[in-house]
Amino acid sequence: MIEAVELVVAALAAGAAAGAGETASTAVKDAYAGVKSLAVRVLRRAEPVPAEVVEMVEADAITSAGDVSGTAGRRVLTAALTAADAGADEELVAAALKVLELTEPDGTHAGKYRLLLHGNKGVQVGDHNTQTNTFH
Repeated sequence: MIEAVELVVAALAAGAAAGAGETASTAVKDAYAGVKSLAVRVLRRAEPVPAEVVEMVEADAITSAGDVSGTAGRRVLTAALTAADAGADEELVAAALKVLELTEPDGTHAGKYRLLLHGNKGVQVGDHNTQTNTFH
């Protein structure tokens, strides 16, 4: 369920960016705090607990996909959330959608974050991705 994990990572990045500003609404701050708390809970369920990733989430250090300096951090977070089966946590995915609805309403209304994929190979989800496929 990589698409759900990418959604959570996007929400963490959007929430960190919006929540850092003085102009962020209470709704954005509350929604972001919720997704952050749920993401940390899911990460702590993983064995072993990826302490540096938990710290990255708690410190609001997740950056947008277009930020080259944060690409490695996003990859590490995505891998940790995937290993923790975060995509199957419906509460976390719903909280991530709420953050994106509040921080990126145009993308949400355009259907940018609504995906349904079954049995596909070589699918990319998200913006600014690079992919290399080798099918056997």
